[in-house]
Amino acid sequence: MVRRAGHAEGHAVNRLGWLRAAVLGANDGILSTASLIIGVASAHGTHQSVLIAGVSGLVAGAMSMASGEYVSVSSQSDSERADIGREGKELLANRAGETRELADIYVKRGLDPTLAMTVAEQLMAHDALGAHTRDELGISDMTAARPVQAALASAAAFAAGAAPPLLIALATPTGFETATVSVASLAFLAVLGAVGAKAGGAKVMKAAIRVTFWGALAMVVTAGIGAILGAHV
Repeated sequence: MVRRAGHAEGHAVNRLGWLRAAVLGANDGILSTASLIIGVASAHGTHQSVLIAGVSGLVAGAMSMASGEYVSVSSQSDSERADIGREGKELLANRAGETRELADIYVKRGLDPTLAMTVAEQLMAHDALGAHTRDELGISDMTAARPVQAALASAAAFAAGAAPPLLIALATPTGFETATVSVASLAFLAVLGAVGAKAGGAKVMKAAIRVTFWGALAMVVTAGIGAILGAHV
């Protein structure tokens, strides 16, 4: 069967970068905010205390995710720039050697040595630094570190995950926060796990069960700590 011209294949691997960050941020938002609300409610906190804890958890968590992601990705970006700068100096000092190095990379990927050298020479003539950045260092426009974008995306994902438990706690009468937030949050976690697995091409049921189990465990531990502390304060 002949593939039609212009056909673009979609692969799950192309979504793994943003998918991982989005799912991780939303999962953290749901779990940490729900656990915080459950812990305060289990300690017999007032409805106002529960809501304050939830709002504080949302804001602090989003800021923490943003700052952590920014610092982490900035370090990656600094390393990438340093590697690219070093590669540029090596190209100026030994262009012939860098051409052979590029050709060796293509030989390892399956090209004939003669063809590999031809390809390397043509790419070096077109954009030497770009060729080495992409094929030797593994850095491209799609994979390049973007600290601000990563920070904003992580903060937004966390806030989106933290909002449902907080809204549920807001609408729940005093004394029922633990039960309602627990059940609803576990449902959200299961849906999130299923959606992430579906988008990533993994098994939906396995992912949903896994994230629900760990979410339930975290909530049980937090509720237990809240109940113990509440009984002694």
